[in-house]
Amino acid sequence: MGLTPTNGILLLMTPRNPSMDKPSPRSRRLVLKAGSALAASGWSALARSANLERVRLALDWTPNTNHIGFFVANQLGGYRDVGIELEILPYSGTATPTLLSVDRCDFGISFQHSLLFARSAGLPVVSAMAILQHVATEIAFKANRTDIQTPKDLDGKIYAGFGLPHEVSTLQQVIRNAGGLGKFETVTLKTAAYEALYAGAADFTIPYMTWEGIDAELNKQALRTFRFTDYGFPDFYQVLLAVNAQWLATHKDLAQRFVRATARGYAMAAKQPREAAQLLMSANKGVFNKPELVERSTRLLADRFFLDERGQFGTQTLSRWTAYSRFLFNAGLLKDANAKALSQEPNWSSYFANDLL
Repeated sequence: MGLTPTNGILLLMTPRNPSMDKPSPRSRRLVLKAGSALAASGWSALARSANLERVRLALDWTPNTNHIGFFVANQLGGYRDVGIELEILPYSGTATPTLLSVDRCDFGISFQHSLLFARSAGLPVVSAMAILQHVATEIAFKANRTDIQTPKDLDGKIYAGFGLPHEVSTLQQVIRNAGGLGKFETVTLKTAAYEALYAGAADFTIPYMTWEGIDAELNKQALRTFRFTDYGFPDFYQVLLAVNAQWLATHKDLAQRFVRATARGYAMAAKQPREAAQLLMSANKGVFNKPELVERSTRLLADRFFLDERGQFGTQTLSRWTAYSRFLFNAGLLKDANAKALSQEPNWSSYFANDLL
């Protein structure tokens, strides 16, 4: 089984299946039907142009359901309709904010914590829209653990982690909010975290519930979870579309066309997740060999994560940006270019923009 990092953590991905390279007649019919169904929503509100401008998009890893709106829009011609040719760059292993800052891409998938770390260090990146409105990672442990009833019971346990700078502070705060001390052993296992949990070599980890949570269920690995927000931890925009602020200043019209076409793709996926999942798999032959996982993941994202309280995609609020960002600031995790903790709280409203939607 392959392993894929996304959303700031590492995700289990299924291995390449050559049979997926040549879809069956039924698969082709489903894809055509999916495209027709989603296209029925139309791109008529978007202007059509004959001259295409290239937009380079960096993913955070191999294609997955977090990226589905880009593939829906591209498959249905939504970018071409607004004069854009989308180039999805191969994953390079370099963080998206770094790629943006050296002009290796125009837009890239990032995360609220990653963008905060980058901005603090002086990189000119901003969030163009929220892809996930809420935190999708949860604290997970095996369902048969009768000794774990609340997060405070994680004191003294072994956490299988990924080596990200905000992980331990986040978990400590959740445990303390539940009445615990926030004292546990951390073992950085990265790609082996889930296997360690399933094998009983670790007590808890933080899976991404719209992928690993579903995959664990399909693999008969029964888990129970704690949501951060159920214990007073601030909600946040876990996945973002980031852009270089300097590039944005000179390409505002192009950026706006790209963001609006992308938002339309995600809105379509939220409305018709099964059809969108078919388009994602069709656009990425050989990447997925568990269609049920892709379809269930897309459906869960559509139900809980893609849209805001008003049913809109991509919006960001200052209150949500402030709550989580302030937590990282108060924890001393936001460092300047000299690796010194910021002494003054930034203006969080400058970290994101809604005017491209």
